[in-house]
Amino acid sequence: MPEISQVAGIAPSHHDPMQQDILINWSPQETRVAVVENGAIQELHVERALERGLVGNVYLGKVSRVLPGMQSAFVDIGLERAAFLHVADVWQRQEGGEAPMFARKGEPAVPIEKQVFEGQSLMVQVIKDPIGSKGARLSTQISIAGRLLVFLPQDDHVGISQKIPSGERDALRARLQALVGDEAHGGVGGGFILRTNGEDASDAELSEDIAYLRKTWLRIKEAAQRLPAKSLLHQDLDLLRRVLRDLVGEATQSIRIDSREQFAALQLFGSEFMPAAAAKLQLYKGERPIFDLYAIDEEIARALGRRVELKSGGYLIIDQTEALTTVDVNTGGFVGARNFDDTIFKTNLEAAGAIARQLRLRNLGGIIIADFIDMLREDHQQQVLAEFRKQLARDRVKTMVGGFSPLGLVELTRKRTRESLAHILSEPCPTCHGVGEIRTARSVCYDVLRELLREARQFNPREFRVIAAPQVIDLFLDEESQHLAGLSDFIGKPISLQAETVMAQDQYDIVLL
Repeated sequence: MPEISQVAGIAPSHHDPMQQDILINWSPQETRVAVVENGAIQELHVERALERGLVGNVYLGKVSRVLPGMQSAFVDIGLERAAFLHVADVWQRQEGGEAPMFARKGEPAVPIEKQVFEGQSLMVQVIKDPIGSKGARLSTQISIAGRLLVFLPQDDHVGISQKIPSGERDALRARLQALVGDEAHGGVGGGFILRTNGEDASDAELSEDIAYLRKTWLRIKEAAQRLPAKSLLHQDLDLLRRVLRDLVGEATQSIRIDSREQFAALQLFGSEFMPAAAAKLQLYKGERPIFDLYAIDEEIARALGRRVELKSGGYLIIDQTEALTTVDVNTGGFVGARNFDDTIFKTNLEAAGAIARQLRLRNLGGIIIADFIDMLREDHQQQVLAEFRKQLARDRVKTMVGGFSPLGLVELTRKRTRESLAHILSEPCPTCHGVGEIRTARSVCYDVLRELLREARQFNPREFRVIAAPQVIDLFLDEESQHLAGLSDFIGKPISLQAETVMAQDQYDIVLL
């Protein structure tokens, strides 16, 4: 049984005091959604028509390889790369009983080689999109998100979102169990989790959601019997419709969209499935582009940079690698406090909120290391940590935070299901290949000199011609001219130079004439 907070699409707590607006910029090729709280952008979601995410999709896969040593299997679901299934994500049924058991790390589980075999057809759901060089991650436990409920067809458990106050859960569970029992005579069982936005729903609304989810599951099962392996059985909602299902909460004041056609489509969809959310829809008719209202395009450009300025004068440096993300906090020009300890404390306090916001905005996941400025006082450390946890608690994506390490670092993990904003909007520089630095012109000059000597020992041309970037050629004509002339005398051949503006600084070519 997964933790309720891990199920995709749980809405934020409606007790959030923030006033929220959602802006939707739609074009045929791309949908962009910005979540703005009190005038500041907190989240950005991008979906492109040609690169739509796969999380939530259900496939009939074909097991292509089983790896007992890794307790995992590769499953072909019709994508470019085979998807990955770990034993912890395989749903199991105990012998002689109806109650399913989900294998958890540290608990006894049936080895994967005894559960799946090569060539087997298997119904699977994507729980993590392909990221970088890694294929999609799968689970054989299917969950289907509705407006008010999440349906778990292989389970018979009734759960309540952990974001609903504990004092209300028992009554809600009893209500939901009665409704699930009333609906069960249709021959479809299954378990349900009540989402946060279903707390105030009527019995009729909950019954409608139960019927819709069970009907969807029957459609998936029918498709699995009819279609061949490697077929898509069920596709999760597109980003536009997920806005109504996942992003709208009680704090949401308005949902503004700049496309008349999509506004009408969303109204139609919302009136049927999510009337409360649909009531907040507005068609944006302004002259200025909708994202200009809160300078969102400028904020996106800043979200792709390494440096994030803080209002106090301090700044963050964010570096994202495949293994982890590091965030370094610096005081910069902030000297406003009475003493240095207060300066550091106030910078770290502001940084705690800024880091949490940047994680949401950039959709950074995996392991994250926050390097706050060293604080001598323990009470300062605890206040910064408390503020950090408070800001991270607003995140709709599950995060886990540790305390300060002996080196003053805070380690946290943030669940990663989709590509980060940087990976969607940018790619590694073809010149530096993602390193962020290139060799200096002088280093390239010396590479050229060594290569000329190597070529002269193997070949006997009439002349050598060096083709390189203008910065390198300028250096050869000026400061390095003596070394070039000395090498020409040594090898007994003339060396000519040609500047090529299309070449990167660390590129060059040597032509034998």
